[in-house]
Amino acid sequence: MGPLQAARGAAIASVMGTDNLKNMIQIARESGEAETAPPVDLGARVRELRKARNWTLEQAANQAGLARSTLSKIENGQMSPTYDALKKLAVGLEISVPQLFTPPSAGQINGRMAITKSGEGAAKATTTYEHELLADSLRKKQMLPYRARIRARRMEEFDGWVRHDGEEFLYVLTGVIKLYTEFYEPIEMRRGDSAYYDATMGHNVVSVSDEDATILWVTSLI
Repeated sequence: MGPLQAARGAAIASVMGTDNLKNMIQIARESGEAETAPPVDLGARVRELRKARNWTLEQAANQAGLARSTLSKIENGQMSPTYDALKKLAVGLEISVPQLFTPPSAGQINGRMAITKSGEGAAKATTTYEHELLADSLRKKQMLPYRARIRARRMEEFDGWVRHDGEEFLYVLTGVIKLYTEFYEPIEMRRGDSAYYDATMGHNVVSVSDEDATILWVTSLI
């Protein structure tokens, strides 16, 4: 582990505790690691997408605003399309440009689902937050959802900023909180308010209501 990673881990650990850090973010991220997919053959991918729509070359070319010969050359790997041509292809096929380079699914629907009844999440308590992990039974998740009771009332209760990889979504369930971030002024948030932010930016949350506020946090793991 490099010095930057160590410092980042220490910053999170100061709030969550080392054990909670391992359980909530590191283990969740590590369990979600997947093998690197092989490069996608763009021509074969375009042909597959066209045939899935039962389009002829002529029909697909018209949809994309490309010459039939150009589309044929792309499908047969005889030319590398410009970004403008890729955008036209994506618009014609009604997909995004990145989806042109996304491997096709294995043909099976991944019907994973996890239900967490109220109060039945895995509890992870710290001096500042009381976490309840949701969908904890699922492995290789791309998001880490958890409900948190905010015990902290002052910034001084934290040993520095919380920082970690990924992005984070916060939704206030009950009470009133104040969201502190490294680059923005503190903001008071009430029930129904939400925030989405870069989690590498320092951030902390405190309750400003008489009772402990509760929030829903969702952290990306990719």
